[in-house]
Amino acid sequence: MSKSLVTRAGHALRVAIAFAPWVISMYTLYWLEYGEIWSTDTAHRGKISVLILTIGMLLSFFVYSYLEKRSKK
Repeated sequence: MSKSLVTRAGHALRVAIAFAPWVISMYTLYWLEYGEIWSTDTAHRGKISVLILTIGMLLSFFVYSYLEKRSKK
């Protein structure tokens, strides 16, 4: 394989790994709604949703930062 193809594949893999926490947080919200674990009447549902998404996005940011820093060494 050419070096550029390997480099692109490695970068794509790092991005996919970095997006995993965010995707998991989105799936968690879907699971809570689909499984009828919470409804529109659940107290503080909006705040909890924002918290779950924020945690997922922050974890994705930290994972991506770590992987990019490690790849530049």
